[in-house]
Amino acid sequence: MRRKLAALTALTVIALAACGGNNTSSSGTGGGGGGTACKVGISWNNFQQPRWAATDKPAMFKAIQDGGGTVVDDPDANLDSQKQLSDVSTLINKGAKVLVLLAQSQDAILPALKQAKDANIPVIAYDRLIEDPSVLFISFDNVGVGKAEADAIINKVPTGNYVLIKGDPGDPNAKTFLPQGWDQAGLKDKVTSGDIKIIGPADGTYTDAWKTEKAQANMEAIIDQANAAGQKINAVLAENDSTALGVAAALTGKAYDPYPALSGQDGDKGNLNNVATGKQYVDVWKNSNELGKAAGQAAVALCKNPDTGKVAVNVDASVAPTAGNTAVDFKTPGGKTVKSIILQPTPVTAETLDKVISAGWYVSKADICANADTTKVPACK
Repeated sequence: MRRKLAALTALTVIALAACGGNNTSSSGTGGGGGGTACKVGISWNNFQQPRWAATDKPAMFKAIQDGGGTVVDDPDANLDSQKQLSDVSTLINKGAKVLVLLAQSQDAILPALKQAKDANIPVIAYDRLIEDPSVLFISFDNVGVGKAEADAIINKVPTGNYVLIKGDPGDPNAKTFLPQGWDQAGLKDKVTSGDIKIIGPADGTYTDAWKTEKAQANMEAIIDQANAAGQKINAVLAENDSTALGVAAALTGKAYDPYPALSGQDGDKGNLNNVATGKQYVDVWKNSNELGKAAGQAAVALCKNPDTGKVAVNVDASVAPTAGNTAVDFKTPGGKTVKSIILQPTPVTAETLDKVISAGWYVSKADICANADTTKVPACK
């Protein structure tokens, strides 16, 4: 352990030297003086999901600044792929030496990736895969997230009628990784055996841009369909928290009884409260403070050495990559190999919400526990 810490410390020292020592800005934006500064450009696809601004962004900024770098800018594309291409061009023109891209679409972002390649700028694909061997992919184990969701729901409801609410069809997490996790938990086998029946489309209902209101409308339509057929919904696998909020709103609005077991992921404020109050059975928490930190550390390291296979990070042991803290090969759905740093998620239920609260998550205990029955939620006592 001491040797690992020493190696990581040495890496940080090297990265600091490469990124201009103490050349930081107080806000983390607006570039930094000096031609040797490690200048990082960040492109967000949106800030509609609360965690981006609440956890990922400040953790990433701090790690970059702690490493002696600066953030030249971090524009929000507001779910617009064309705006994101323009944003990336602007970041390059502002002198970014490393790019962190949360892509709205892995296909639409490809011209920006080519522009970065042409300028010899390393790219980090942040939390959403870009299928190109040149990128460093940093995310949580999204197959593992899907498995954790389905494990919890199937253990709670081993037989019955299920609804599958997926995310945006252009996001590999929604289309490939999370469903792979569901199947690893045995969903496909249980559907084949007849233990589980899918209500609605057999392969699930997609939610454009992961929007809560779209998920609500889709779920309301499925409830009406089920009611007309005399079917009861026993469980809902929702891929993330924004879709789970829409599902919960639809179920609550229609006073659905008995209330089905519902999944989600991210650890958003409303969802953690829904876990505490019984409106969501499981939330797969991803400590994105650590994900943002990993991306910031990786960006600083890439300023020194653009070889994505040489990057190492230092994250909390609870989310540490199973292969250690160094980048490893990741096989994409398209059959390509990219270097990756994959962190581990943590599923929580009403009985284990203390894991989130004790970790100092951005959502307060008071907000998580509002209106909760403290006899059922130990962490809220």
